Amino acid sequence: MRVVITLACTETGDRNYTTTKNKRNNPARLELKKFCPRLNRVTLHRETR
Repeated sequence: MRVVITLACTETGDRNYTTTKNKRNNPARLELKKFCPRLNRVTLHRETR
């Protein structure tokens, strides 16, 4: 049931991180604050398809 997802920065569009999530427990798109190396600061990263 767990699937691998990619997290993309909302400001630059770079796909910096991969993680897994359980689709049954979390059907909505995941949003996390992560470090963006291009901007050199923490930004919001969203799950991409």
